[in-house]
Amino acid sequence: MDTQTLQRVKTYDGVLRSLHMVIGLAILVLILTGSVVDYFAHGVARDAIWQLHIYAGYSLILGFLARIVWGLVGPRHARWSDMWHPKAWMAGLRQRKLHAAPRIGHHALASAAYLAVYGVLLMMAVTGLTLAAVAQSTGPLFAWLGDAAWLEDIVKQPHELGYYFLIGFTLLHIFMLIWHEIRERLPLAQSMVSGYQYLPVQRDEK
Repeated sequence: MDTQTLQRVKTYDGVLRSLHMVIGLAILVLILTGSVVDYFAHGVARDAIWQLHIYAGYSLILGFLARIVWGLVGPRHARWSDMWHPKAWMAGLRQRKLHAAPRIGHHALASAAYLAVYGVLLMMAVTGLTLAAVAQSTGPLFAWLGDAAWLEDIVKQPHELGYYFLIGFTLLHIFMLIWHEIRERLPLAQSMVSGYQYLPVQRDEK
């Protein structure tokens, strides 16, 4: 019979957890509004959904910018260096395994996906602000891009691809959290709420 003793470690600070919540909620609202808007004909309801989508996009951009800054000046496990593990990534590719030993801070392999998501969010921010300017005649770029209607065809497809990527990542993120909690018997999902991680300190077999 396996027994496991867990060590409770304060890992994620309040600012990081708040930014995680803001970015996560903004992505959820963006996905929902982007999914339902085409079911409404042109009118007040459709315009309101687009406005909600745009404001959620602003929230995402502000949260993303704050996350960039906090990744440079925040505590150890909020920094970008805590997500940079090229040796673990290469080992995972060579061994064709998605498993890495539990560690304090961001998961060594999952960090690659997180960095990819941040790259997609940057692309979504740029294309979203451009679409707001040329298609909705609003936003901070409207003064410069409002007359460049030709840009819509260029940025619309990357924006939609990013939308589908974020849906896939969100579902995969939830699935992997559940899978790791079952496999490693560690309460992972609560760490971005409480700030505490639980890591095994010993495992005895009888």
